[in-house]
Amino acid sequence: MRQLRITLWIIVVLAAGLFGLFAYQLTQPKDDSVRSAMIGEPLPQFDLEPAFEGRPGLASTDFANGEPQLLNLFGSWCIPCRVEAPQLEALERAGATIHAIALRDQPQDVARFLEIYGNPFTRIGRDDISEIQFALGASGVPETFVIDGSGRIAYQHIGVITERDVPILLQELQRAGSGS
Repeated sequence: MRQLRITLWIIVVLAAGLFGLFAYQLTQPKDDSVRSAMIGEPLPQFDLEPAFEGRPGLASTDFANGEPQLLNLFGSWCIPCRVEAPQLEALERAGATIHAIALRDQPQDVARFLEIYGNPFTRIGRDDISEIQFALGASGVPETFVIDGSGRIAYQHIGVITERDVPILLQELQRAGSGS
């Protein structure tokens, strides 16, 4: 009988402790950000063929020109990539240089996508097996990286770029250009 009481008290104390832990977690502010392990790291080395005729391919050395630039990962098959197309054009109009990597795509599909949704990209490389996507630590498409003038990853935006994200990306580009 005594052992049963001790066991019950242990269960009650453990349950109360778990309840307290859960209650504490509910009071903490929500953090939706994903922290990339690649921030501050150099771009992985790559030299990609053009995604279609009409734009040159893309190499990691294209980012080491002293100017901050954007690197966008997309696919013609990606519905969210269509949604963010107007924001990429807004970034280009604001002076951002944007390069892209088309993932697991066919040249004719990339050309058709850009014809329909616009082409803000200076260079577009082709990553048929997502090798560079995985080397960047990207979880999917679309994803956009701010690359500083020395070819280091300064910022990572996961998911669709919305209107409210445009000023944030422009600010991150400016920050990457000032070295802070």
